[in-house]
Amino acid sequence: MRIFLTGATGFIGSAIVPELLRAGHQVLGLARSEAGEQRLRNAGAEPHRGDIADLDSLRQGAGQCDGVIHTAFDHDFSRFAENCRKDARVIEALGQALTGSDRPLIITSATPMGMLTSDRPAREDQFDPASPNPRVASEQAGERLLQAGVNVRIVRLSQIHDTVRQGLVSDVVALARRTGVSAYVGGGLNNWSAAHVGDAARLYRLALEKGQAGRRYHATAENALPFRQIAEAVGRGLGLPVVSLSPDEAAQSLGHLAAFAGKEMSASSDITRRELDWSPTGPGLIADIEAMLARESRS
Repeated sequence: MRIFLTGATGFIGSAIVPELLRAGHQVLGLARSEAGEQRLRNAGAEPHRGDIADLDSLRQGAGQCDGVIHTAFDHDFSRFAENCRKDARVIEALGQALTGSDRPLIITSATPMGMLTSDRPAREDQFDPASPNPRVASEQAGERLLQAGVNVRIVRLSQIHDTVRQGLVSDVVALARRTGVSAYVGGGLNNWSAAHVGDAARLYRLALEKGQAGRRYHATAENALPFRQIAEAVGRGLGLPVVSLSPDEAAQSLGHLAAFAGKEMSASSDITRRELDWSPTGPGLIADIEAMLARESRS
């Protein structure tokens, strides 16, 4: 298949490119610059110049291909709600190019969209269209396209990591460096979920090849990591004290992380593993944090 990949030069997209190529697919990757175009050529993909603000370029790219994987997202969390609405417009534009065909459109969301109550892990078969989480806009757009007959499938991401980046945990590390402490909220017993970037890339490929319209899949290898353990790993690696903050203190000192640090973000991937035969094999989140910080301390 020839696949149009948005975010092709990004953290996850750059892992998806070789995953697709090794499986015999061709990749048309969205690139915002000449440097991005060259990176894609070097990786064996064909570049398509454009960005997520240029909806016509997205329609053109999608229209040339047998399927679309959409991973691009503006991660400026100071404008999170606005960026989620922008993502919905991107999804709608990509879907317009696929309307009237069975070509798959794989879009990206986040595992908390499958959490209906805070005392149970997120599940793939759960979705609250009235969720106050701004990320709901992406899945709402996918639902509208699905109703219009587009073959939409959703990959929900947990904290995707390697020894360079770790999702929101990268922001946790940066905040600890800036403030001189590694903090958690309350007892730090709220859980986050995680998966290695290589496992996430393989999941996107499996969702493309074996997924079904309307299904949601969770990129979750570790279902429930207490946030305190994450904060302690960061503190050890940076040689900083690990402290507990009250919810009020967290709201004042954690910036955009205040919306996440004390939240339960555990997630199940049982349905994903069963339906797609997905078996994650990559290192765990704590191991990648420790390896990254140990390497930095030696340099």
